Amino acid sequence: MKEVPKLLVSFFQHMNYHFIAIGGAVMHNLALELQHNKHRVSGSDDEIFEPAKSRLSAAGLLPQSHGWFPEKITSDLDGVIVGMHAKQDNPELLRAIELGIPTYSFPEFIYHHSRNKTRLVMAGSHGKTTCTGMLMHILKSYRDFDYLVGSQLPGFERMVKLSDAPLIVIEGDEYLTSPLDLRPKFVHYKAHAAMITGIAWDHVNVFPTEEIYHNQFSLLIDTLQPGGHLFWFEGDAALQNIVQKSGFPLQESYDAPQYQNVKGGTEVTVDGQVYTLPFYGRHNLQNAAGVVKMAATIGITEAESWSALETFPGTAKRLEPIVETEKLTVIRDFAHAPSKVEASVFAVREQFPNHKFIAVFEVHTYSSLNPEFMGRYKGTLDPADDVCILFDPHVFELKRMEVPSKETVEMRFGKGKSVNRLDELQLWLSSAMETDQPVVLLLMSSGNLAGLDLNYFTKSNLS
Repeated sequence: MKEVPKLLVSFFQHMNYHFIAIGGAVMHNLALELQHNKHRVSGSDDEIFEPAKSRLSAAGLLPQSHGWFPEKITSDLDGVIVGMHAKQDNPELLRAIELGIPTYSFPEFIYHHSRNKTRLVMAGSHGKTTCTGMLMHILKSYRDFDYLVGSQLPGFERMVKLSDAPLIVIEGDEYLTSPLDLRPKFVHYKAHAAMITGIAWDHVNVFPTEEIYHNQFSLLIDTLQPGGHLFWFEGDAALQNIVQKSGFPLQESYDAPQYQNVKGGTEVTVDGQVYTLPFYGRHNLQNAAGVVKMAATIGITEAESWSALETFPGTAKRLEPIVETEKLTVIRDFAHAPSKVEASVFAVREQFPNHKFIAVFEVHTYSSLNPEFMGRYKGTLDPADDVCILFDPHVFELKRMEVPSKETVEMRFGKGKSVNRLDELQLWLSSAMETDQPVVLLLMSSGNLAGLDLNYFTKSNLS
């Protein structure tokens, strides 16, 4: 895409921006933030879901009609921001190019806005939203900062904040930048400090081999600024190999501190000091250790960071408890890739060793639907006592993929009962929860669990 003139992203002048695919999670938050900063904002999309729909409507930014309207692209626009949902032949994009209006992706916009700031980037196949949230939680007591994060966090109005702060925290995604730029998003940020939580092959529709996927993280390291810092999880052999090959000079590994599980969280011991954290899971403690090192690069002591994390509220759908009674604990989680499923299942088993552990996993993403890739889930659900694997044949059909049999899915996972419909899921849950033991139920999905109403678990006969 075209180099964006410095004036275009000035927050000291009011500009006129149009969003192509305004309904995206980050895109609509960026649109709201630009409007908050007194810029004129318009947008289009062919479909917009909640919560973007209500939030855009409340701000007066919801398009009147779904679709693409090249007449919206006029010469008085200062710039057009293109979301990944748009296609190369999008009529609005083609019109912008024809008129010579600068067009760019949101990562490019974020970089140009922050080119004079210190840029801290969180990356990795798993945990980057939680890590970004941890660092933001630490910083809010000590520094003025901007941010870009991939989920709504407690205490922050939007997922994007852009101001004249000297520092920005960015969740760095390895996925493609835009229809016109097939590089990973995080290469645009040119980080001064970066943290990589781990690498586990994902997005097989875009990165067809493990080697290609791993190479995206090499590209990230290549863009680190001179004198910058790299932090990485030492327990990941593939990541260790990538870091060593990079030859990046200022790099340091990290791992989980000494810890023990307690009710409602974890106690960690660092330099003889005990901190009580309101979250659990070895993967979360590993991530916290890396975040503490990231914060130290801007002068926040480790003791200050660990103390701040004692009040970290967590992130939505990341081991998030939605029911907590004496007999029943229900946890929802966004886990979808094998490494994420494995980490979440292990964390719940470790935290609730005396409960009957029931796990439900919804096969939903392109990677998880792929019959060959599906085999990578084998063993990830083994710590659970009872396992249900939910998949909707219609999702396979929409992606033009062959619908597997229930027996094939069960074989690929190596454990669990496979179901297709909501009534089958509810029937299975009722049976699995018939026990005198206290129950912990983990619901893992990046979809909607076949429309399962989470109020189902608040009924007196279940809890």
